[in-house]
Amino acid sequence: MLPPLPTLARHALDRGHTPAEVYAFLARRSRKPLPAARAVCLALDIPLTEATRRLNDCFDALLANPRPGTEHDTGELLEALGVFDVPKELDPRDLAIVDLFLAAIDALGGIRAGHQHGLARWFTTGNLTVAYLSLAATQPRPTTGDPTHYWTALVTAGELLATAPSPDPRIKSALTHCRTQAATHSPHP
Repeated sequence: MLPPLPTLARHALDRGHTPAEVYAFLARRSRKPLPAARAVCLALDIPLTEATRRLNDCFDALLANPRPGTEHDTGELLEALGVFDVPKELDPRDLAIVDLFLAAIDALGGIRAGHQHGLARWFTTGNLTVAYLSLAATQPRPTTGDPTHYWTALVTAGELLATAPSPDPRIKSALTHCRTQAATHSPHP
């Protein structure tokens, strides 16, 4: 008798396999894509309710009737969609930074779906530095954006990120860029 799928998934992850690889292995072996994906989520310590929500979001497209031999591709897609992203519990400082990012996103005047997806994944995993760098490299839309609010929110978020015990050295240059943009777009008396 085989061990339960979550046990097999945890063992494979412990041996250095990616979540996508583990999914492909389990789905091929069990011929049950949804339980295989759920097992990977549980092995990553993603809570069952969150795993269920994520899997329900992509069930019809990826897991309901997969073609044989597509397990590897499906695993890669699940990983790219963030299904296997391990959530990080954010502390009050992190939550304040995310709130500032959301204010900046509102001030963008529109955001590409792929960029929004990437930001959501970085918020989930607590990778706030990469989210900041991405937003700092983005310009508000000229006709619908609010550059003053955008850059001001990013300056404040960057200042909070810079207070970390060992801030990523890229924060400093991105913060300088955001300050320059904020000064350029501030209302002049």
